[in-house]
This record gives sequence, structure tokens and C-alpha cells, in this order.
Amino acid sequence: STLVMTVTDKRADIAILRTLGASPASIMGVFVVQGAMVGVIGTLSGLALGLLVAFNIDVIVPALESLFQASFLPKDIYLISRMPSEPQSADIVPIAIISLVLAFVATLYPSWGASQVNPAQALRYE
Repeated sequence: STLVMTVTDKRADIAILRTLGASPASIMGVFVVQGAMVGVIGTLSGLALGLLVAFNIDVIVPALESLFQASFLPKDIYLISRMPSEPQSADIVPIAIISLVLAFVATLYPSWGASQVNPAQALRYE
């Protein structure tokens, strides 16, 4: 959605680039790269934060329990008394790859829309 808004806001700039000789493919490439970078940064930061939480869950849950004065997994109700966490690369890698692929695919429609901007029409009201 951010890329769609960027394309909408930058219609006049895209039109100027087109009148200066930029091809539709190069305009599309700019927005694909921008969207892909956002996807890569988001995936890597989510992966880092998720792994940080997963490896430190044995510290985080007791801290939250003492902060809120509550027991999240009472022994008398649940069969487990602690939050289990065992990150495995067989689970993490496919999720990261799918996230990157979806981020890339999501850039195609706004990028294509940017490449189809008609310079004369976009600059008419500027």
C-alpha cells in the first residue's frame, strides 16, 4: 500500500522522467527495487526480532508475569508450566523465503501502474 501511495504522489515526477526519455521498463525497475528493498528490510528485521524473542522466551515470560502480577501458564490448569521455544531452520527458512517472494510480487502491480503513466495527462494539472 505504501508503494501504491508513492506512485500516486509521484505521478508528476514520473511524467517528467518519461518526458526526459526514461523508458517504462526503467520506471518500473525503480519501483520494483524500492518495494523489494522494503520487503528485504522488513523480512530481515522481523526475522531478527522473532529469533531474539524465541531464544529469550525463558527470560521474557517470567519478566512479563512479574510485571503484570499474573501467571500465564498456571501449573494447576495447564499440562505445561513454561513457554516452550525451539526455533528450527526448517521452519524459519521457508517462511523467510515466502515473505521475500510475496514482498516482491506485491511490488509488481504498483510498478506496472507507474510505468503506464501518460506524461501529457499527468502534467496537465501540475
